[in-house]
Amino acid sequence: MLSYRHSFHAGNPADVLKHLVLQRCLIYLTRKDKPLCYIDTHAGAGAYRLDGPQARKTGEYRQGIGSLWEQQNLPPLLQEYRALIQAFNPEPELLSYPGSPWIAAQLLRPQDRLFLHELHATDAPRLQQLFTTDKRVQVQASDGFQGCLGHLPPIQRRGLVLIDPSYEVKRDYDTVVEVLNKAVRRFATGVYALWYPVVERERIRRLEKKLRNSGIPGIQLFELGLSADGATSGMTASGMVVINPPYTLKAEMESVLPWLARQLGRDGAGHSRCEQLTPESRPA
Repeated sequence: MLSYRHSFHAGNPADVLKHLVLQRCLIYLTRKDKPLCYIDTHAGAGAYRLDGPQARKTGEYRQGIGSLWEQQNLPPLLQEYRALIQAFNPEPELLSYPGSPWIAAQLLRPQDRLFLHELHATDAPRLQQLFTTDKRVQVQASDGFQGCLGHLPPIQRRGLVLIDPSYEVKRDYDTVVEVLNKAVRRFATGVYALWYPVVERERIRRLEKKLRNSGIPGIQLFELGLSADGATSGMTASGMVVINPPYTLKAEMESVLPWLARQLGRDGAGHSRCEQLTPESRPA
């Protein structure tokens, strides 16, 4: 259950999509002075070496952040994303990639709080070490699905929950919908960001159907594909589902996802989606 190590995959196209969406959401949410709660259900180690044996073994980052690192004509939103990753690399060379916890900590303010869950026996201590001096951060070596529910509703009454399991356990495709339903009942105004991989398209169709039928309003979906479904073994695309997204998010993603699909896609087969899964029921 805990064999997945993100160090093999850090900085890949799925991370680019996930962290771009996370950045845009947090930039929007921190426009208000009121404090914010950030909850990460599967936080990982928080930082990864791209020059280490695990990242070099797969080389996935080269098709992700590596393809954007020295691009001269990045769209403005991707320039902001790259600047965030550059801040994690003090030297001009791309040697490291941050996890979602570090990105969130960079964008959040002194009045905000972060709750990070990680069960892996190796990654949890590394995550703790990364934030040992940051009083805003609480690292918990516990199940993130249940842990996030325990924080809801947050005392700040504003928050973003990132749900990012590895899906090694196939039951996770059902669990994420169950957790989202429970979470929204406890904290209806929270922003929820769910990452998913496209390995078997039929699983994603079932996931989307459950979300459409959930009764949860304001769900948007953003997907970045590298190749056609079934064209290769393994992950051909990944996506982000966002509940209660910033009103600016859909237009922002529509402006950059086609560009990313062209840039990162394999042999011209890149593709993207920006969809409203369920209608809005309140002002964003």
